[in-house]
Formats: sequence, C-alpha cells, structure tokens
Amino acid sequence: MDQLLPSLPKSRTEPDGSAVIRVLSYNIRSLRDDEDALARVIRACEPDLVFVQEAPLFFRWRKHAARLAAKSELVVLSGGATAAGPLLLCSLRAFVERTEDVLLPLTPGLHRRGLATAVVRFAGARVGVVSTHLSLDKAERGAQAELLLDRVASMDVPYAIAAGDVNETPGGPAFSRLSETFQDCWETSPWGGELTFPAPAPDRRIDAVFASRGVEVLACGVPAGLPGISSGDLVSATDHLPVLAALRLPAAR
Repeated sequence: MDQLLPSLPKSRTEPDGSAVIRVLSYNIRSLRDDEDALARVIRACEPDLVFVQEAPLFFRWRKHAARLAAKSELVVLSGGATAAGPLLLCSLRAFVERTEDVLLPLTPGLHRRGLATAVVRFAGARVGVVSTHLSLDKAERGAQAELLLDRVASMDVPYAIAAGDVNETPGGPAFSRLSETFQDCWETSPWGGELTFPAPAPDRRIDAVFASRGVEVLACGVPAGLPGISSGDLVSATDHLPVLAALRLPAAR
C-alpha cells in the first residue's frame, strides 16, 4: 500500500488578495503511454497551472492537448507544437492576461526547443509563467537557460514561475544559473519525493519548479503518496515523475 504524504495546502484566496496556488510540472512523453493514468495523476494533484513538456507535436496536436486538458478538468492556456513541445494548462480560476509561444534558436542537428509563456492573475496576484524543456546538449542548455531568464525579465510582471525538464541535475551549469535567479522550490520547502527520472526507479532530479524571490514556497516535491495517486499510475503515465508545488503569490500593489 502506498504511504500517504502529509497534506499539501489547498488553493485559496487570502483576505489580503494574495493567492495560494498549486502548480504541477510534468513531462508527458508525447502521450505515448497511459493517457488515462496521466489524467488521474493530474486531477489528484488539483493544480491551478500545469507546466507540460513533450506535448504532442504533429498530426492533430491541438486535439490531443484539448483532450488531455478535458480529462484533467483543465483548459489549454498556451503552447504545444507552436512552442516546440512545452504546453501550459490551467484551471478556470486563472484570469488570462496574455500568452505567447516562443521558439528558441535552432542548433543544426539538435531538436528545436521553445517556451510556452503566459501572464495570469489569481485574485489580486499577478504572475508570469513559463514552461520549458532544455536541451540534452550542455552548451545549448546553458544558452537556453539564459534565454529563459531574458524572457522572464521582459514579461513586466512582479513575480514569475518557471518549471520543466531541465535535462540536468542540481549543480549543473544551467540548473545552477536558474537557481541563482529563482528559488528552486524543492530546495526551499521539500515535500514528497525528490527524484524524478526514470519513473519506474528514479535516480536523479532533472525536473523542477522555480519561483521568483518573494513568492512563498509552501511545499514542493514528487506527489507519490498523495491521496488519489497510485504508484501504478505514476509508472504507467509517462517516463518522468511529476513535481507539484504549493505557492503563495503576494497581491499586486
């Protein structure tokens, strides 16, 4: 029997207009595995935002993204093939201010990468969000981390959340660069599991949620043991484990 985790803060609006939200980062391997198990995991996490990597890219990709969103009781926010794989889903709690899909420079011989970005509001809180999947190539990965930071800086938001598959463990150059600017939410407030890949027997942490300084990280980690999530579903859903975080966003002044 799966061991249950300590409870995670629920999404809510505070009297001062700040918002507690749940965000989930998940590499879904182009929906090549058990889509129903994937949707069950997402629903059990009760996220306000889902930062997806490896969304379907080809034939009827929009239909596949919409189907996953519907099964997960969410809606498509931005991204997909137009962002080279990163995708954002959100609950109806989010007020969408704007979205933009960004293609990063192509290195010949390597996969095209991109960013799914949006600016959203929850109650009185306003935040920029970026889903990313960095390169397998070390040099390109470092350059993409810098481009991600540049994109966030240009979004004109008080706070930002970036999440995704870093393809590198903590201490690596790209991971460290992101951690210098953002809070690595697992390091700030660990909860649940740490290791994210490969799903059947994880031995490394290459997926992460990052948040601006000033965002309060209440908890972050792999939600194995969260009520409604079975170890079987986690292994069947995709080859990565998800990362779930509860964050408190300050109200905009």
